[in-house]
Amino acid sequence: MTKHIFITGGVVSGLGKGITAASLAYLLKSRGYTVAMQKFDPYLNVDPGTMSPYQHGEVYVTDDGTETDLDLGHYERFAGVNCDRHSNYTSGKIYSSVIAREREGGYLGATVQMIPHITDEIKTAIRSAAKPGIDIVISEIGGTAGDIESLPFLEAVRQFKNEAGPCNAMVIHLTLVPYIKSVGEMKTKPSQQSVSILHNIGIFPDMLVCRTETAMEAEQRRKLSLFCNVPDEFVIEERDVQHSIYEVPQELAERGMDAKVLGLLKLPVNESHLDDWHELLNRVLHPERTCRIALVGKYAGLRDAYKSIFESFAHAGIALHTKVECDMLEAEELEADCSKLSGYDGILVPGGFGARGIAGKIAALQYARTHRMPCLGICLGLQCMVIEYARNVLGYADADSTEFNPETTHPVIDLMPDQRGIASKGGTMRLGAYPCTLVEGTRAAELYGQRQISERHRHRFEFNNAYRDTLAAAGLSISGISPDDTLVEMVELSDHPFYVGCQFHPEFKSRPFAPHPLFVGLVKASLKVRGER
Repeated sequence: MTKHIFITGGVVSGLGKGITAASLAYLLKSRGYTVAMQKFDPYLNVDPGTMSPYQHGEVYVTDDGTETDLDLGHYERFAGVNCDRHSNYTSGKIYSSVIAREREGGYLGATVQMIPHITDEIKTAIRSAAKPGIDIVISEIGGTAGDIESLPFLEAVRQFKNEAGPCNAMVIHLTLVPYIKSVGEMKTKPSQQSVSILHNIGIFPDMLVCRTETAMEAEQRRKLSLFCNVPDEFVIEERDVQHSIYEVPQELAERGMDAKVLGLLKLPVNESHLDDWHELLNRVLHPERTCRIALVGKYAGLRDAYKSIFESFAHAGIALHTKVECDMLEAEELEADCSKLSGYDGILVPGGFGARGIAGKIAALQYARTHRMPCLGICLGLQCMVIEYARNVLGYADADSTEFNPETTHPVIDLMPDQRGIASKGGTMRLGAYPCTLVEGTRAAELYGQRQISERHRHRFEFNNAYRDTLAAAGLSISGISPDDTLVEMVELSDHPFYVGCQFHPEFKSRPFAPHPLFVGLVKASLKVRGER
């Protein structure tokens, strides 16, 4: 029987439930258990796909094309799990399903209510992750205890835990224990009140994970145990890490969190195998060199908008014993002057939607191309590479994407029929994993070390095949194409230290133990350029 762990949050948002959940999953996997993970978000959007990155950070995409919360990136990177459409549910998705069923007569005329219909739908979603062969499902409940939006999910957790029976489901409550510097004292009252909210709705946490700035003393742990009705040994300190989020699994392991979780679930506490993680962490904490990368984007005010990109650079740095310092530069600020790029070793131009910042991205790409600075263009970044090359090498002054200029006489980027012959417009974006064939002898094929690859996509516009031969003849090599030869997936310059563009999002497949070859290639080329200065 699959066991279930629910992770809730209290006091304030942003405490790191996703990192904690992913770290626990890794620790459980290191003891030989198979783990699946889920995120339940209380907002009414059906999915994060149409939300501004400033609202909720990046939109993470799974192999099956599901647009999800960025926490699923933590799940896949830390725990090595493969997430899918059963891994992320929002209130909007739950309510839409219930309303659609009611419209079809699925409730046989019953009055549709929050309880039992909405909570039953949530419980069905929880069970959807308990596939054959899965030992433990970890379900993270978004929001904070006390939020009105989270109540249906918490009620569903209460019901599910009761129905599952003893030792088959447990609740871990992540809470803040703040240190008040002016009085020199750590305060447990906010956590007590947060747990009290859960008690009032019938949820009694089995374990507390306490985010702290400083070490907890025995007195604080005793008070939390007494007033929160949690045994002292299950009050787990999670102190702020000093250097990297990849320190969190080791910290929780030192607290014995995974062993205690298995004890509560009445599962054997198998031997833990963490040697690989210790080696990884050693590389993170003791790099041999440094390189600087400029990320030229349009959401420079929020690092979470490019979360997976930053993590991919960390992974490349681990592989190359390098600390990668990646700074966000606002694309619009580079439109008139790109001189500040001279202080960097490499450039990355990420994906995005809309015309804002395009001129700055194109200017940065021209700078990288003409100054022989290593550069990687992702999704919209590839499209801007094509536009820049068409304008400044081929001389097509108005070359553009029809996304930005429908009247251009040189639509080098355009809406193209997708692989099913349907125009890729509106809700028919190319989403999820698609195959790609790499051209033999190209840098792309060299980096991957294979000809056939699969990468995740999230875009609507494509390289216009009408310009394929013209651009290739002018030196912009087509290095990756769809197996049926209809879609350009990668471009590059063969006479440049590193100038590569990809239509897909490689950052979604990078892992700590398997860094993505395109990020490794960019960092390696950037280190070489840095050494030649």
